[in-house]
Amino acid sequence: MMDNAEIGIEKGVHNKQPNSANCFVCGRDNVNGLGLSFYEVGPDEVAAEVVIPSHFEGYPGIVHGGIVASMLDEIAGRAVLVGDHEHFRLTAKLEIRYRKPVPSGELLRLRGVVERRRGSVAFAHTELNLPDGTIAAEANAALVDFPGLPVDEEELKSLGWKVDPD
Repeated sequence: MMDNAEIGIEKGVHNKQPNSANCFVCGRDNVNGLGLSFYEVGPDEVAAEVVIPSHFEGYPGIVHGGIVASMLDEIAGRAVLVGDHEHFRLTAKLEIRYRKPVPSGELLRLRGVVERRRGSVAFAHTELNLPDGTIAAEANAALVDFPGLPVDEEELKSLGWKVDPD
């Protein structure tokens, strides 16, 4: 379990990761997406903050579980990008524990930490915290290298993979 203290993202101090153009979770051009930005806050650790609008609710006032899963999945993948923003991995396994309802319209904090790496597989733990620090959902993920993903500069540029200014 990670420390539930405030994430402490300091823009301009912590390294901001690139975003793509169309990703549902981070895509800058995806008007139907979440638009999250991710910051490297420690070795093999990333963080993000978000307020989820009501159109992503399942029950009234509660963020849909699939949206929660998407955010936990994305931050796991972001944790394994620390130090190499062009070494993409795909989620092979994601085990989620939903602990509390996740409210829409409130500031939520996400954290992802790489727990270990073994060859082409990395393992990460992620958490979504409520404004008071309570864990609302957490996940363990196994992520694997995926040969053939775009890794050269031109392919990445065509996907809009770049760091946007804050």
